[in-house]
Amino acid sequence: MSVESNTSAESPNDRSEAQSGAETQQGAPNFLRNQIRDELESGQATTIVTRFPPEPNGFLHIGHAKSIWVNFGLAEQFGGRCHLRFDDTNPAKEEQAYIDAIQEDIRWLGYEWSGSVRFASDYFDQLYAWAQHLVREGKAYVDDLSPDEIREYRGTLTEPGRPSPYRERGVEENLDLLERMRLGEFAEGSKVLRARIDMAAPNINLRDPILYRIRHAVHHQTGDAWKIYPSYDFAHGQSDAIEGITHSLCTLEFEDHRPLYEWFLAQLPVPSLPRQTEFARMNVNYTVTSKRKLKLLVDRNVVDGWDDPRMPTISGLRRRGYTPASLRKFCDMTGVSRAANVVDIAMLHFAIRSDLEDNAPRAMCVLDPLKVVLTNLPADHGEVFEVPGHPAREDMGTRQLPLTREIWIDREDFMEEPPKKFFRLAPGKEVRLRNGYVIRCDEVIKNDEGEIVALHCSVDFETLGKNPEGRKVKGVIHWVSAEHGVPVEVRLYDNLFLDEAPDRDKDADFLDHLNPESLVTVQGIAEPSLANAEPEARYQFERVGYFCADRHACRDGKLVFNRTVGLKDSWAKIQKKQG
Repeated sequence: MSVESNTSAESPNDRSEAQSGAETQQGAPNFLRNQIRDELESGQATTIVTRFPPEPNGFLHIGHAKSIWVNFGLAEQFGGRCHLRFDDTNPAKEEQAYIDAIQEDIRWLGYEWSGSVRFASDYFDQLYAWAQHLVREGKAYVDDLSPDEIREYRGTLTEPGRPSPYRERGVEENLDLLERMRLGEFAEGSKVLRARIDMAAPNINLRDPILYRIRHAVHHQTGDAWKIYPSYDFAHGQSDAIEGITHSLCTLEFEDHRPLYEWFLAQLPVPSLPRQTEFARMNVNYTVTSKRKLKLLVDRNVVDGWDDPRMPTISGLRRRGYTPASLRKFCDMTGVSRAANVVDIAMLHFAIRSDLEDNAPRAMCVLDPLKVVLTNLPADHGEVFEVPGHPAREDMGTRQLPLTREIWIDREDFMEEPPKKFFRLAPGKEVRLRNGYVIRCDEVIKNDEGEIVALHCSVDFETLGKNPEGRKVKGVIHWVSAEHGVPVEVRLYDNLFLDEAPDRDKDADFLDHLNPESLVTVQGIAEPSLANAEPEARYQFERVGYFCADRHACRDGKLVFNRTVGLKDSWAKIQKKQG
């Protein structure tokens, strides 16, 4: 079913994050959970078998994460099974790379499918036999109308359709034509197999829908064995029936397809009768989730591939630093209902912040370095502060911060002429170095152009771990030793689009709403504990935000950190600036 909605070694923390998703199925209202519980308690159902059926024509996105959470999570919570079945009925748009990426995303989220990976193509022989059955029963026929003619004959929401002139072909002729279609005797688009239902049905999906199209394409699973491929509507329900699916859970755009789903099951000798139930899909503002549009972003090099950290794909969110636990929490927070709505992206940010606040070790990194010379320290000063890896997690151990005569601070932590409530560094003012001493700015050093190039400051040696005598120092700033600091590339990611609903206007180009500052790259200096950061290791850069070691760059020996999310919501400031 189409729901528009690369594996690295996992650390122990990643593994614990990716454990059972069932524990998150206890948050916001979830009508499906309540419905299944009632069915099991009343004896209406004895077991739960769900399925996640993506099309392998792109990477999974945040909407698919919700569907994965629903299908795998509910099966797990109620002791059932969930199948992974690829809806591979359109070989022209499908790739093995997508199949591999989808499996990896599911496992990374913390789920495992029941049995082997399944494909709709596994059932092509049976589906074809059932198509022949419908022909023999007078309920399907081969149509020679062109695609445009079929659309014209189908009618509109207010006008009934007209029967095709080929609708009354005899059974034997239809069987012969269908077999010749299968063997590849006819050109693409020249013929289709259609169900014979009701051309005047109020539901357009019942106006003789297409069951098979001719496609002379090599299939990634079946090779060139088939020249015709079933439609989604024909393949999906019957595949559910073959697999013994009890609950076909899909998003609301398939509600109008449910009568057709049920019609096929009623007309064919299927081994079981699954039931389709729809829920509202996941829509997040400042985001697009159309696979066509996401592919356009990739193909036009607007982004750096499907896993670009600005993409709403699961692999993009992962590379940006989102955790499996945070995405499951987000799905749980948004609940499951039949009411379509748009989720504020701030809720997604909250989910990852709350996770990383508890689980990300701390580190210091200066993004816009300004040199500070501590003039009352000797040139060879080599003091080392041992500080916690996390303020509330003894299991994260400690890290060492060397203090040297020259250090780096962030340029924004100094102002030559500060406003009244600026509590950071300024001429004659004091500030505390994070985990260290209080320092005072004594002199501002400028170059010939009048640009500030360094600060000369002095250390109060009586302030380590305590307040200075007789005065109050409110500001605390982060810093890094100039001698021991590690050069790093820091990629400051933000929303890809400036508009809340970038694709709301179907007649406009959604690319017009791109955020030109969705990626800003800076060269920073990090504390030495980050020198050996593992790919996908996540940190809180103190006073700056949450960051993740880029999974690709770090494997190549380059220290690159992607901003996952700020410590506080900065999006409102960006919107105000754009306004």
